Amino acid sequence: HIFHTSIDTEVIATLLARGASKGIEKAVVDAMQAVKGSFALVIMTKDKLIGARDPHGIRPLCIGRLDEAYILSSESCALDTIGAEFIRDVNPGEIVTITKDGIQSDCDLCLPKEKTARCIFEYIYFARPDSQIDGLDVYTTRVKFGEQLYREHKIEADLVVPVPDSGIPSAIGYSKASGIPYGTGFIKNRYVGRTFISPSQEVRERAVAVKLNPLKVNVQGKRVILIDDSIVRGTTSKHLVEAMRRAGAKEVHLLISSPPVKFPCYFGIDTAYRSELMAANHNIAEMTDILGAD
Repeated sequence: HIFHTSIDTEVIATLLARGASKGIEKAVVDAMQAVKGSFALVIMTKDKLIGARDPHGIRPLCIGRLDEAYILSSESCALDTIGAEFIRDVNPGEIVTITKDGIQSDCDLCLPKEKTARCIFEYIYFARPDSQIDGLDVYTTRVKFGEQLYREHKIEADLVVPVPDSGIPSAIGYSKASGIPYGTGFIKNRYVGRTFISPSQEVRERAVAVKLNPLKVNVQGKRVILIDDSIVRGTTSKHLVEAMRRAGAKEVHLLISSPPVKFPCYFGIDTAYRSELMAANHNIAEMTDILGAD
């Protein structure tokens, strides 16, 4: 096969084509055994809809129903938008085949529960807050992150400010647990994409400035607790702390609702080198100094 793209989907399509003479279900099983890593697949043939999730369950995949039709989706929020009912998650390693006769499940590749491994970044950042993944409500989970942050870091301040959008539920949780008022500190430009996957440092820094603008009237003269979901390279965090100070905040305390991101991910998050990850090269005190936070 001569590859025409650099996307992993083409590799899987090639493996399916290679084994298609044995039947599509067998081809999917063979492809899943050949591929190592994270994947959630939805495959259509003329008369079948097939869903497959990697044996560790790193990426989410779920089943819904609308009237007599079954639906496969990477996130449950998609089912809500079309008025479908959420039935269940596809299990790690499971292959579901949907035909006019209904739904069939093949769990031959399913691993024991203790060998499954979810992607924590789905709960921290990737998934939409109105989704539910493997029995956990994403929004509620993020609010609990914030409540836990308060138990670990009780700070005296005047305002809890989220970094929108993924920092919002954790900031609500921190505010609820601490009794410190929650307020808007940044206005988000809705026309800018995700900054941490931009190709270069300079582009990332410029994009952050365009993406989030401080709301001076809310933060001026106040001790602010700034809550974000994660620190990857530190680009965004440094800029946001500086922006808060320029807007007149008296103190800026930065709290992060995820554990330190210390290792590169080869399963779907574009952080290739350990040297790029702030938490891999600095302890919390050093990171605080570099980011300019209190």
